[in-house]
Amino acid sequence: MTTSINAATRAAALDRLASTPYDVIVVGGGITGAGVVLDAASRGLRAALIERVDLAAGTSRWSSKLVHGGLRYLVKGDVAIAWESARERHHLMTAIAPHLTRPAANLFPLGDATPAAMGAAAEAGMRVADTLRTLAGTPRRLLPRPSRISAAEALALVPDLRRDDLRGALLHWDGQLEDDARLVTAVARTAAGLGADIVTRCSALELGDRSVLLRDELTGATLEAHGHVVNATGVWAGEHEPGLTIHPSRGSHLVVRASSLGGPRAVVYAPVVGAFGRSVFAIPQPDGLVLLGLTDVPTADVDPVAPAVPDEDVRFLLDTINRVLERPLGAGDVVGRFAGLRPLVRGPAVGESADVSRRHLLIDEPGRPVTIAGGKLTTYRQMAQDAIDAVCRRAGIATECRTSTLPLVGAAAREALARVPAPPRLVRRYGTEAVDVSWLASMHPDLAVPVNDSCPTIGAEMLFGVLHEGALTVEDLVERRTRVSFDELALPSGRRLAERALAVADALHPS
Repeated sequence: MTTSINAATRAAALDRLASTPYDVIVVGGGITGAGVVLDAASRGLRAALIERVDLAAGTSRWSSKLVHGGLRYLVKGDVAIAWESARERHHLMTAIAPHLTRPAANLFPLGDATPAAMGAAAEAGMRVADTLRTLAGTPRRLLPRPSRISAAEALALVPDLRRDDLRGALLHWDGQLEDDARLVTAVARTAAGLGADIVTRCSALELGDRSVLLRDELTGATLEAHGHVVNATGVWAGEHEPGLTIHPSRGSHLVVRASSLGGPRAVVYAPVVGAFGRSVFAIPQPDGLVLLGLTDVPTADVDPVAPAVPDEDVRFLLDTINRVLERPLGAGDVVGRFAGLRPLVRGPAVGESADVSRRHLLIDEPGRPVTIAGGKLTTYRQMAQDAIDAVCRRAGIATECRTSTLPLVGAAAREALARVPAPPRLVRRYGTEAVDVSWLASMHPDLAVPVNDSCPTIGAEMLFGVLHEGALTVEDLVERRTRVSFDELALPSGRRLAERALAVADALHPS
């Protein structure tokens, strides 16, 4: 079967949903829902995914683009979740998505901003994290052992580090994700290639354990689909599961030019004053940007799809990261900002959301949909496995999960990716499918040009998004299939290029 999802496959899937029983119907098109539908399809189950807006429309596109091995949890003594993170990082980086992941140097400057106790805890955590890496089977050539480095070595990696009190740094290697929204799309398309139906712009109005009432948001038509239902709606999960309370936590990021920090080649951490084990970090991105994050603020009554970044978050992030920088960043250095809501599940006795474990929760009650909630991006695959294991128990189906070694569309060994005959930037984002994007650029020269001098996204990527990745609107293209929206100055040009791509796609395949 084809891995392409588009307007035509969506229409055909809606027809099938109205007339054909399914084994599994997954509600929610973030990373968890996409992972659940892939797990189901890979076991040979007839599966469909329903999403109200678009793939990765909510929290899943607002992460820090990291594949954590669990160091942050080790510092707080949570070995179990650290081990789960290390194991899932191994699967992602070695088998599932080598094309969308890469090793990232992580730098903890040792200076006045880092209390001695926190430096000692971080170093101890690094040693344990490296042991977990070994146990997970991740080779050292991919993630080298941690080390102490000199001030000169630290400045070579992050030139804008504060110099007067810099005694050296701790260097730790972890995973970095090319793009969280692209990961969601790749997971969903891999499921489509195994026979799953992927339907966006479709709302789930009423969820039962074996049926769901749907509304096509493009036509207003309603239909009832039948199959074991999995609620994977993230911050909305409590709307469909009365026994569950979601406590959203806002995670804000700022976007700055890499040149504002001297072109860093490592993630740099700055401890948060008065919060042991918490840091703000600057994360270099491959296209000349750096993300500054992350807040962790209990939040209610805000837009869960694209929550605003309040001024106090901007001040907090800048003030904290500036404690380790030679040249302080100001509001004028910020070229973009975004926030997402973490769907935390916790009891009323817990205080700050930063203290809540990121473990996930499975609810499997008779007569109700299976609900999977909480967790984090790195461990989406394990969450999906737990959810489909529950469905299989309900249905009396004996099948084994196989997603830990199942490559996503575009994946290949790193040695093979280095030989793909396409621009490295496209290989980084599309893997082996980079040749298809390059071919579209050659066939449509007006879509071979970048958005502008600061944003290297080309129109052919957007055309590929419409033809093969389920994009239906300009917003789908600039917000999720590409990340043009990260750079507010590039957004107007990006929208025009997206409109052109949609027009070309319509000419190629008239509706």
